[in-house]
Amino acid sequence: MDAKSYIAQMEERIDRAQSGSAFTLSDFTDLMDYETAKKSISRLEKKGTLRRVLRGIYDKPRYSNLLREQAVPDPDRVAHAIARNYNWAISPQGETSLNVLGLSTQVPADWSYYSSGPTKEYPLYELSIKFLHRSNREMRGMSSNTLLMIQAIKAIGQYKITDKEIMILRKSFTTEELTLILQEGQNTTRWIYEVIKEICKI
Repeated sequence: MDAKSYIAQMEERIDRAQSGSAFTLSDFTDLMDYETAKKSISRLEKKGTLRRVLRGIYDKPRYSNLLREQAVPDPDRVAHAIARNYNWAISPQGETSLNVLGLSTQVPADWSYYSSGPTKEYPLYELSIKFLHRSNREMRGMSSNTLLMIQAIKAIGQYKITDKEIMILRKSFTTEELTLILQEGQNTTRWIYEVIKEICKI
């Protein structure tokens, strides 16, 4: 298969993705070998289809009608692209989890995640993405949705969650996801699980 055909396959995958989606070379190695993916992604960067946001990480630029220019990269999507690149399990923590779930409109300067990888920080424009190491044992047995909900509840605090926040959390997940969260969350702190049970009432 020639280079044009490989690039066409990559462009088709990128076209199907939402604006703001982040990619790494490993996202395309099912289509081609690593070196071909590297050359192809470089060509798509020059074409403007992709934008390099960090070493080895690219996004499909979003256009801001308000600013009349490309918007800054989506920190959460970039964080997950980094995690895929290194095969880390990650979970947003603190204010980051609230922002991801729409419980806060305040954009944090530091986007923080627990990670099965090393503690590390990545500068991203005027923001930063921080990974704080946690052992696989601490993250094992829970899906990313369960970990996300637990961190959001912790960030809100005991006795502070409102009916509005419960409704937002309930609507953030499908019925199937809520069922799994209810099952997986049994081993978390008791007060957090009591909140999870309230959220997962269907």
